[in-house]
Amino acid sequence: NGNGNGNGNSNGNGNGNEIDNDNDNDKDGVGGNAKNKKKKRSRRFDRDYYRTCVSQGLRAISYQFVLSPFRAGIKLEDNHTLPNGFNWDKVLAGEKATVEYEVGDPRRWSAPTMEDLDPTSFASDLVSSGELVLLATMNNNSADLDHDVPEVNDPLRGCRYVAARELAGEPRIRKHLRKLYRSIAVLSTRPTAKGLDNIDPFHEYYGLHLLRNKSIKDHFSADERDAELQKMGLTVEERKEYDEKMMRIERDSCIQYMNILKAERGGHIRQTVHLPFDPDADATSAATPWYEKGEAYFSSRDNQDYHLLLAELEKIYTPSNPDSDEWNEERTKILRFALTNFLLPQFEAEVKRDLRDAAVKFGIEEAGKNLASIAMEGPYRPSHLLGENRFLTPTGDLPIVGVCCSSDGREATYLAAVSERGELLDHLAVPAGTQIDGEKMNDKVITFLIQARPAAIVVGSLAGLPCRLVARKLGAITTQATERWNNRFIQGPEEDDDEYEVRMRDFGRMYPNHDDEDEDEQNGPWKCNVEMVDDNVAQLFGRSVRGKKEFPEHAINLKCAVAIARHAKNPLAEITYAWGVASDAGIFGAEMLYMNIHPIQQLLPKTMLLRQYERVLSRAVADVGADLNLCCKYDHLLGLLTFVPGLGPRKAASIKHTLDRFGGVIAARRDVLAKRLVGPVVYNNAVAYLRIRDIEALSNQLLHPLDDTRLHPDVYTRNNWATKIAIDALEMDNGDNSSNADREDRAISAIRDIIQDSHNEIKRLFDATRAEWENVYGPTFNVGAWDPRINVPQDRWRDKVDELDLDTFAEMIEGTGLGKWLTHLTMIKWEFRLPFEDIRKPMEPLDREKLFRLLTGENDQSLCPGKEVTGKVARISDFGAHLKLEGDVPAFIPLRNLADGHVESAEDVVQIGSIVTAIVTDVKKDHMSVDLSLKMDDFKKEPSAWDRPSSLPAVDLAFDLNAARNIESQKSKARQERIAAALSSVSGGDAQMTDANTARSRKVTRRACVHPAFRNAKNAEIEKELKDGGEGMVGEALIRPSSKVADSLAVHWLVRKNV
Repeated sequence: NGNGNGNGNSNGNGNGNEIDNDNDNDKDGVGGNAKNKKKKRSRRFDRDYYRTCVSQGLRAISYQFVLSPFRAGIKLEDNHTLPNGFNWDKVLAGEKATVEYEVGDPRRWSAPTMEDLDPTSFASDLVSSGELVLLATMNNNSADLDHDVPEVNDPLRGCRYVAARELAGEPRIRKHLRKLYRSIAVLSTRPTAKGLDNIDPFHEYYGLHLLRNKSIKDHFSADERDAELQKMGLTVEERKEYDEKMMRIERDSCIQYMNILKAERGGHIRQTVHLPFDPDADATSAATPWYEKGEAYFSSRDNQDYHLLLAELEKIYTPSNPDSDEWNEERTKILRFALTNFLLPQFEAEVKRDLRDAAVKFGIEEAGKNLASIAMEGPYRPSHLLGENRFLTPTGDLPIVGVCCSSDGREATYLAAVSERGELLDHLAVPAGTQIDGEKMNDKVITFLIQARPAAIVVGSLAGLPCRLVARKLGAITTQATERWNNRFIQGPEEDDDEYEVRMRDFGRMYPNHDDEDEDEQNGPWKCNVEMVDDNVAQLFGRSVRGKKEFPEHAINLKCAVAIARHAKNPLAEITYAWGVASDAGIFGAEMLYMNIHPIQQLLPKTMLLRQYERVLSRAVADVGADLNLCCKYDHLLGLLTFVPGLGPRKAASIKHTLDRFGGVIAARRDVLAKRLVGPVVYNNAVAYLRIRDIEALSNQLLHPLDDTRLHPDVYTRNNWATKIAIDALEMDNGDNSSNADREDRAISAIRDIIQDSHNEIKRLFDATRAEWENVYGPTFNVGAWDPRINVPQDRWRDKVDELDLDTFAEMIEGTGLGKWLTHLTMIKWEFRLPFEDIRKPMEPLDREKLFRLLTGENDQSLCPGKEVTGKVARISDFGAHLKLEGDVPAFIPLRNLADGHVESAEDVVQIGSIVTAIVTDVKKDHMSVDLSLKMDDFKKEPSAWDRPSSLPAVDLAFDLNAARNIESQKSKARQERIAAALSSVSGGDAQMTDANTARSRKVTRRACVHPAFRNAKNAEIEKELKDGGEGMVGEALIRPSSKVADSLAVHWLVRKNV
């Protein structure tokens, strides 16, 4: 609505309906029967105030004293885009002369001036002539109009409304004001009543609930022109640092906003996007803290300082020729109305939408990065291989024992031995209540381990701290088992010949292959270590459909133990295995939504999240490759084949089904196409990621060594460039006169020789680098971190393939018209040196932070100095009291912290079995323990006075720390009053206690619960409170003392209404 000359057309015929132009008297339709002709139905429009005003001709009246939105938009755009601003002589395409204006007349670009009439006289004349109709508001609930001003006293109100709405609808106006709005708009958050009760300095939403006037421009990428201005005069490195800094700020802001959405969804905070508030508006309510001001204050646009936007509009809307103040006031009213009622609400909604979209985008990227770090974790490397470099001594396929400790006292703990390929060979159950190092069970475990002889034992961490104890006991048992096996042929000093023979016969009956000395000479003595691992992925398998399908008769803990061992052997294979099962809706990867990948993953759209996961896993498999034969033979490896680029779940399943049906294996990559496992296009896309490795079924086959590299067959079968490079590097005869079979054998032999030569060169470079390092720094060389691609300069390579001039060879190929192949030739050189090397770094042992989190379920957010915790006294020593916190976390209260005064013995303050509420003073993650204090000084200490853990996100600069301290002070004061009242009621008003230790004892043992969810009430009273709360109580929980057990609590949780 509103064209260049300010006239425009109303909708329909002026009354809101379109007219049906069909002639009812026309009985015969053209070319058919009139009965088959459907009559058009009128399309209804809502009769809002705008359409009513337009139908009454108020648009034409309004553009008699204001500039049309079309021309206003052009002026605004030119002012922002042209170097010299708007040109008043500008002529629009198709513009024609009129009675009032010539072509190119500057007056067309200015609002008409009303020199002879003031607004009141102008309106009165129009009302008298009948051109201006006074309209009442049709919807009394409409927020678009000012109901305090009667239409009779303000007859131009409808005209201003039409002009304001059409001005706000002009695309150019919205575009440039939107950009200005986003440069000055801010975000504020304030706690709800629930947030005020729950959020303290230890809460996960602390730092998000009192953001004041945080600029939103940090959440969006900087404008390219503005960014170039900021980087003007910077060097290349400084530009790169600037870009990284801005990207980091944008990422952190978006992740922060995602957490704000999470807090808002939980009902803890409210967020508002607005312009900075007018200082005058703040001054009128300065007595009330800003976070306690009502919703009306934050949602009102009249309180916001929008003078910058108004000034931009006044530049283009106010007439260039002087006009009366009354008419300029009318135009200003239009601008204000357009801003406060149309533009600002629209901009706020757009910003919230874009903030959410940007947060989702970065949240999905962060979740993808977390999954990539999990997927690109290499196989577990036993401790006896840590002294060798993985490029010289690959980890390979090793037998491993997985251990799943029971988290339920009624279930057994399982040990599962898996083969080099991940098959379950044997398992051992440790019944519930049985100690793994008990007399009988100890011998069973040793026998089990000797029969399996694993390279490592990996223990899952789901059961918490008991897993750590099991791992320690298994370490001692493993030492006994390895000594018994490695010393089996050694006769003891107190053992005579007969006893030795009896022992060997018994050993032979128990372990039939014990006398294989050739195996010992080849592999060396049996070595095995015990390690704790994260079993997040493994627990998913134990409870999944695929676990039930593969092991239908086995217990859940046994399936988890198998998955723990498999995950240690190949984490990527186990993760892709989780993807391979489709949900009931046919969606693959639904199981991965249950993995703990990122804290905010539950807030992200599942479809977008799974798409990101799919891309991440596809890239990971492309980097690692997939053994075609093993993936088709074992179901738990088929997931790798699924993510080979060019395949997918259905093509992978088809390949497996075809090979299973014919019972064969693939001995060469070209057989994939020859046996029609896939078509030519899929083959060309996927073949470079398929590995043909030497396995038992191919022991009598001559395998092409380049079939287990990242090279595409185009460079060594069709073009033979890899073969030519190998033969030239070895200075061998091309064998042009030989038969095809001889030439192929000659090529394979040359490739094997050149690969071995490069391997020897890597060994030489490693030894040389190590010697140089130790000559300077001593025996501190990091063997495992040495990477020939990174740590060896190009000029130090001396292998035969490095002697070739690949640049010249690439130019020769390009000269024949075959294209540019230098990248492929360089890749050939590196694949000769490191054939399909595993770029994944070996699985690292759990660091103390992660191990503490896995075993205790606590982190720096939930357990940190200053946090108030409750525990039960387990034992008393000479140095203090030992407690068990929730989750069986060990805690200790030293004597000096048991009371404010001197304490001779811990029994003077606490007794075994006492329930104690104390303050955390230190978290000792290395010892899996917590230090506590019962000093009143520590209880009275403000939570914000404790040191904030460095691992937690830094508090935003826009966070109102003074407001947080004010809230904290009020809550601490109220809490102390409740404690005093509760203790007074418990003690019965007894004030005769003068002994300090006795007084301290009563405070500890009779401490009252002041949790906001606690009710000292009966079951019926709690049920009534939840029911009377209605929808507002859904999701809330109330706690009361249990009526059945003295030291227990009962929790009432309202899942949904009346449930």
